[in-house]
Amino acid sequence: MKKLLFVTLAFMLTNIIWAQDIPSVQIKDLNNKNILSKDLFKGENMVILSFWATWCKPCIKELDAYNENIEEWAEETGVELIAISVDNTRSMSRVAPFVNGRGWENIQFYLDPNEDFKRAMNVVNIPHTLLLDREGNILWQHNSYTEGDEYELYDVIKEQTK
Repeated sequence: MKKLLFVTLAFMLTNIIWAQDIPSVQIKDLNNKNILSKDLFKGENMVILSFWATWCKPCIKELDAYNENIEEWAEETGVELIAISVDNTRSMSRVAPFVNGRGWENIQFYLDPNEDFKRAMNVVNIPHTLLLDREGNILWQHNSYTEGDEYELYDVIKEQTK
């Protein structure tokens, strides 16, 4: 009986986590203008949401891989890619030059220097990627990065657009 109760509770908690709305938390664009996180999601397309930092080597590899593919993915499925830097207030001024130097032109970048949005989305470690449907529900999420993980994400995206 205890096992059944535990399994039921675990299932319910999983569904609550996966069916959350995007929290409304103040973040910044690369020009240091305040924006509410909820305003990034217009409900038109699925969104890949990637939490990263300039000092995180796996994050950079992941964003390089996404950047190589996102234009094609967007044409085929309409998916958008939003990257949220969790660089702190001391290092956030380096994010825009870093992004421009990498040539990541097909990615929307925002700053979360106090990690409020990161915490609100229950993200612990970076890189952390989420796929959100048009209503902001989490369809898939992944922590860390290994070469080829982007293809697993793309398979999920294609499955959702069938």
